[in-house]
Amino acid sequence: MPRVKRGMAHVKKRRKLHQAVKGFKWGRKNLIKVAKTALTKAGAHAYVDRRKKKRDMRGLWQIKINAFVREHDLSYSKFIGLLKANKIEVDRKILADLAVNNKEVLAALVARIKK
Repeated sequence: MPRVKRGMAHVKKRRKLHQAVKGFKWGRKNLIKVAKTALTKAGAHAYVDRRKKKRDMRGLWQIKINAFVREHDLSYSKFIGLLKANKIEVDRKILADLAVNNKEVLAALVARIKK
């Protein structure tokens, strides 16, 4: 029975690894052992940061809304409280977008809930 040579599979595996770590700094891009750990850690950070991005965006929306409602003599917490009291269900993403791109509509909303 002839022996099986696995040279091509080994080369393909390394080539795939090198393509994945292209752009990494120093030995992390060309040393196999270091590149493997770098790729594993990069994947772990990417996974965590995809979830962290959602938190960061919500914080950014709150900052944008707060900056707008401060101009209308309200704080962010009072504004959100008034929205809930008036049973207006608009999420923070939309409110932040209105605060940046469509100030008149949000100003009318603020005027309506301040009554």
